[in-house]
Amino acid sequence: MFIHHFPILSILIWTPIIGSLLLLLIKENNLPLIKIVGFFFSSITLIFSIIILYNFNPHDFSLQFVEKIPWISNLNINYHLAVDGFSVIFIILTTIITSIIMLFNFSEERSQNNKFISLFLLLEGLLLGVFCSFDSILFYIFFESTLIPLFLIIGIWGGPNRIYATLKFFIYTLFGSVLLLVSLIYLSFKANSFYILDYYHLLLDLDTQIYLFLAFLIAFGVKIPMWPVHTWLPDAHVEAPSSGSVILAAVLLKVGGYGMIRFLLPITPDAGIYLNHIVITLSLIAIIYISFVALAQKDMKKLIAYSSIAHMGFVTLGIFLVFNILSQDFGTDNDIILVGLQGAIMQMISHGLISAGLFICIGIIYTRTKSRMIDEQSGIAQTMPLFSALMMFFLLANSGLPGTSGFVGEFMVLISSIEINPFYAILASTTLVLAASYSLWLGKRVLFGLTTNENVMKMKSLRTDEFWSLFILVILILLIGIKPNLILDISHEASYNIINSLVTKL
Repeated sequence: MFIHHFPILSILIWTPIIGSLLLLLIKENNLPLIKIVGFFFSSITLIFSIIILYNFNPHDFSLQFVEKIPWISNLNINYHLAVDGFSVIFIILTTIITSIIMLFNFSEERSQNNKFISLFLLLEGLLLGVFCSFDSILFYIFFESTLIPLFLIIGIWGGPNRIYATLKFFIYTLFGSVLLLVSLIYLSFKANSFYILDYYHLLLDLDTQIYLFLAFLIAFGVKIPMWPVHTWLPDAHVEAPSSGSVILAAVLLKVGGYGMIRFLLPITPDAGIYLNHIVITLSLIAIIYISFVALAQKDMKKLIAYSSIAHMGFVTLGIFLVFNILSQDFGTDNDIILVGLQGAIMQMISHGLISAGLFICIGIIYTRTKSRMIDEQSGIAQTMPLFSALMMFFLLANSGLPGTSGFVGEFMVLISSIEINPFYAILASTTLVLAASYSLWLGKRVLFGLTTNENVMKMKSLRTDEFWSLFILVILILLIGIKPNLILDISHEASYNIINSLVTKL
């Protein structure tokens, strides 16, 4: 088809970046134009991503929409873009979430609004570059560049402790990024190429794989974030503006999971089998211990931030169960392995949508009451019944309610856990109780009961842009919960390819 010979991926990546530059030319006091231009460029980018999805062939093993242009010829570094099933899913998630943020921003006012929205469009373009890059240096540049706009968003428009939060975020992620760069350079020398798929064919000894595995684990584990390198996330969420928390939880954390699937799984299979029990233990600690930490929180944002860490523990559990299955006598039954990996992917998409909804809800409450403390909110359902119904839906989805996307990913990972070790499944299943505990506890304290706070009594009903931001997420969560094959069919062949490369190298 014509679209496959058109530079659609470059257009997808650079459209929001160009939009971000144009926004800087608009005067700060022209708020209506700023918001319309931001929403226009995010919507155009969303349309391009839908065109890519529509023309994507989920049954094709090969990369699609390939663009390859020599960049640094002496080093064989190329501007190499392409997509597979993993890429397409995260591209759609990024463009949907950014468009929802732009819509939600119609209800908010702040200083330097043109720069604020410009940074979100820039971040969108860089994230799309991460998911489309198949040259490792190009991937690394996009991967590292995402730090800059988020650093500025939190550092300029964040809360009173924003400097501490941004520095902590920067130091944690920079340390991991240095290890990633060293690993990619080493692999490029071994493969005599910077093409990511060439790394999959390298036959590395166990010691080398262990070093690479640990480097990748730290680099991408910080992004997810895994326990115990998670402490930057609650601080970043609490200090970030509402829209910053949405993009951080919904998309930026997924870069870590995507990197593990793209690099760690196929490049270091022997090390993964050797170390999988350690990483699975870390994942189970994140699921159980961090859920108890969430229960102890008094700040709504911190509670949802810790909830994110616990739910992303399911992602790493699903990814590393692949190694555990391969280490046991399951032969090459790829269907068993696929369940865990696709469960992790489903969990990432589901968490992206649910966390976005919850952080928008908290942002709406904070805008009206100027407080995020749970003890200072009660009886919101009496003044904002429609909003309370929507927030309660997100809290139930966060608990893993059947019929929502929150149930599907966790269910698939649990099935995979039972196949290899029922003890893992028993420990992981505690999240069904713990997530329901802190989610429903939050809903009970904030939405129901007597209205004692004057600010709650004066809360205005949902604005149209606020309602549609939440309602679109509700529809997507229900749609994926009822028809999970919308995601699973797209990622099936890409998952099969990754697993095939693993089985072949063992």
